[in-house]
Amino acid sequence: MENKKYRSGFATLIGRPNVGKSTLMNHLIGQKIAITSKKPQTTRNRIQTVYSEERGQIVFLDTPGIHKAKNKLGEFMVHAAQDALREVDLILWLVEPAKFIGEGDRAIAEQLSKCETPVVLVINKIDTVKKEEILTCINAYKDLLEFIEIVPVSALKGENQKELLDVLFRHLPEGPMYFDEDTITDQPERQIVAELIREKALRLLGEEVPHGIAVVIEQMKERPGGKMMDIDATIICERDSHKGIIIGKKGVMLKNIGTRAREDIEGLLNTHVNLKLFVKVKKDWRDSDLLIKNYGYDTKEQ
Repeated sequence: MENKKYRSGFATLIGRPNVGKSTLMNHLIGQKIAITSKKPQTTRNRIQTVYSEERGQIVFLDTPGIHKAKNKLGEFMVHAAQDALREVDLILWLVEPAKFIGEGDRAIAEQLSKCETPVVLVINKIDTVKKEEILTCINAYKDLLEFIEIVPVSALKGENQKELLDVLFRHLPEGPMYFDEDTITDQPERQIVAELIREKALRLLGEEVPHGIAVVIEQMKERPGGKMMDIDATIICERDSHKGIIIGKKGVMLKNIGTRAREDIEGLLNTHVNLKLFVKVKKDWRDSDLLIKNYGYDTKEQ
């Protein structure tokens, strides 16, 4: 490291909802920190993760997808994404390999054109199309903005991950080590645990319950000896009908959410977990400043 230039900096991942930002970030750092699902707006907070190696350190900011806000929570999410553009050294704009540019991506391009931060265009999900379609996509986007590089990847399959890291280190400035080498996120364990539970709920509940759920960790306590962690968590929903769906017939749905979440939480904490889930209704919480803050989405932090 003494002989080589140590490069470091902040890179934000932006793009429309469900384009694969969290999946890519998880793959790059080699551990699941951000939750993923096929539903848009899965990521709500700005999540910071750290990739360290001998060339330097990249601090990734995974942001909520940029979309038209329908409530106060939506406004919070859009502000979180937009703020990140001004505070970083590089922007990674993720798009899908489409033949034409949609309205949502054109709106993002317009925002980026007002921003002085260098932009890398990352064409994700290349595993879903033929090679010639990737070239068509590159041709469609290349004149939209002045990109410093265009990199096709598959976040899901890990394709071109090394090439993307090479590009980032090539364009990052020389700088200090911001975090210890073994740091992978600034997220508190409680927050990651809550998000892992929310992910399983999003994945298992299908389209029946929309995004009106939050998860609150009521208790997280290690037993003497350190071989078991007791966690009590509450899933918050907006309607009584949603509560019934989340619990399911004879409690089957809630049990499934708990079982799947527990597996991921045990992997995260590296210990056995006793997870108890409860469900509460808080009507229209996504339009309440107080409840949004109580459930971990503090607009003042953005």
